[in-house]
Amino acid sequence: MSIILRLDRMMADRKISLNELAEKVGIANVNLSNIKTGKVSAIRFSTLNAICDVLDCQPGDLLEFKRDVAEPEEGVRNEEGQ
Repeated sequence: MSIILRLDRMMADRKISLNELAEKVGIANVNLSNIKTGKVSAIRFSTLNAICDVLDCQPGDLLEFKRDVAEPEEGVRNEEGQ
C-alpha cells in the first residue's frame, strides 16, 4: 500500500511556483520540494493544513491511496475456497 502525493499536479493547476508556495506556507524550499517529489515518509498536519489553505484545496486533492497489487501465492485459496 502506498500514498502518492499529488502536490505537483495541484501546483500546476493553481499556477504557483515552488518558491512562491514555500514562502506562503512558511517552509524551506528543499522541504517543499521533497514533499512535491514524494521523497518524504510523513508530513505534519500543520504543513498539510498550510498547503491546503494556500492552494485552496482539500487534503484528498493532494493525497492518493494506491493498493499494491500482488500476485496470489501458489497454494493460497481465494475467498471462495478455490
